[in-house]
Amino acid sequence: MASPQPQPPYLHLAELTASQFLEIWKHFDADGNGYIEGKELENFFQELEKARKGSGMMSKSDNFGEKMKEFMQKYDKNSDGKIEMAELAQILPTEENFLLCFRQHVGSSTEFMEAWRKYDTDRSGYIEANELKGFLSDLLKKANRPYDEPKLQEYTQTILRMFDLNGDGKLGLSEMSRLLPVQENFLLKFQGMKLTSEEFNAIFTFYDKDGSGYIDENELDALLKDLYEKNKKEMNIQQLTNYRKSVMSLAEAGKLYRKDLEIVLCSEPPM
Repeated sequence: MASPQPQPPYLHLAELTASQFLEIWKHFDADGNGYIEGKELENFFQELEKARKGSGMMSKSDNFGEKMKEFMQKYDKNSDGKIEMAELAQILPTEENFLLCFRQHVGSSTEFMEAWRKYDTDRSGYIEANELKGFLSDLLKKANRPYDEPKLQEYTQTILRMFDLNGDGKLGLSEMSRLLPVQENFLLKFQGMKLTSEEFNAIFTFYDKDGSGYIDENELDALLKDLYEKNKKEMNIQQLTNYRKSVMSLAEAGKLYRKDLEIVLCSEPPM
């Protein structure tokens, strides 16, 4: 007799713990690419509907496609046709939603980058797993969010399991930035236009007119605008200002060095 399909975990519970949330995530993000998309998304949506109805299968009269479209409009905040972890956290009732906890309280990507900068001292685009606890604790402090030691420990463990997928004890900036609200997540905005080292060097050299090895805020502004135009991405001034501020929080005394900017704009740092 064929064994029954394993039940997708806990979609119906009133509140999920951080680790239950993680199990759901891993269950539906079957290929582990950090998104629920395509077939995975259909499976997730179907199970969610089932759990919401609590009545076994959905009735055929409900237009699945329509409902799914509505659902995506509501939850796919950056409209890329995929659900990422931070978006999923808004759908599922996570225990005092620990991801939302970060996302509501990491007030801005600037705060996030400031905390990041403190731990990624060699500008590698990674922090070590053993620094994660300090990083999270700093983020929560910036957010004036009270937490106790066991909670912090649990957050740290769960986030490690979420983000250190290859177990190398390092956490990449672009992974960790998933803790940010999608609208705030300027790193995601660059995802579609990551540069190779050659492209990056050419651009940096172009804006670093005097060859000093760093650019200032105005040059960064011009660089970002050009990048966006080149990629035909819409960008309002407010967003641009926010991104500039976030990126500049990596700078030293108003000087943004090549290596700082590379972390944000280049394809993943070499493994």
